[in-house]
Amino acid sequence: MVQVRAASARPDPTLNREIQTKIGQQLRAIYDDIVDQGVPDRFADLLRNLDSPVANGHAGNGHAGNGKTAGKDSGE
Repeated sequence: MVQVRAASARPDPTLNREIQTKIGQQLRAIYDDIVDQGVPDRFADLLRNLDSPVANGHAGNGHAGNGKTAGKDSGE
């Protein structure tokens, strides 16, 4: 009797150590370049503003406006 291997019975493809090393070097080169670029000042300012209590207060005022509308509906 002759046994035939199904396509799913093939072993998973693997990368040898040399290929893994080369891929790792190329990924590091790409990401090191991105990290070296840093964060633009405008973006850093936006992040600081979002973390500040004033920004959180503005977000709270938006929710308070919704509460006032709900109060009017409830017979205020």
